[in-house]
Amino acid sequence: MKPQPLQFSTPDDREELARAEVYGLLAQLFIAAPAAEFYEQLRVAPTEAPTPGAFLESSWGTLVATARRLPLETVATEYDALFQGIGKPEIFLYGSFHLAGAINDKPLVQLRHDLRALGLERINAAGETEDHIASLCEVMRFLIAGDDPVLGSLAAQKRFHSDHLAGWTERLCEQIAGHGRADFYRDAALFARDFFAVERQAFDLLE
Repeated sequence: MKPQPLQFSTPDDREELARAEVYGLLAQLFIAAPAAEFYEQLRVAPTEAPTPGAFLESSWGTLVATARRLPLETVATEYDALFQGIGKPEIFLYGSFHLAGAINDKPLVQLRHDLRALGLERINAAGETEDHIASLCEVMRFLIAGDDPVLGSLAAQKRFHSDHLAGWTERLCEQIAGHGRADFYRDAALFARDFFAVERQAFDLLE
């Protein structure tokens, strides 16, 4: 392996990087059933937070423990049962559905307008619409970890989060966690719920 130069960052930089990584993790968890490499990384992930008793430590530890307990094939079957299927899925992962009661509704139109203002657009017509929870998490990851200080400012992050995530993600997480067929994704949803709650509280402090 080619040696890599050491990189140093301030504590604030590390905290922002950690936030971006969690958004990236959530995007991978909900866009599809886990890929084998990603799932193996999850199963061996450390579960102790740097600060004992940190708020996310409990739900994160539970998620990792569940990944260690369940084979990947079981998780893939669960994903399909909850979020895929022919016709109407058991649970919709789209913001428009939870905000307006139908997919491809006005919230998606507004989201696309806001994404254009950020200089973002879909690479192609394939895949999920932009209001899929995984796509929204990817946008947040981009805003936090991007190089543009204006585009990724805390004010811009807060505005996007408030407009396109805060109004429905808690409801989605509770719906997943309460579904009778949810096991791995129950714990994934509870971890996501806790993380989104931390984000909302942090953004509220900016007011």
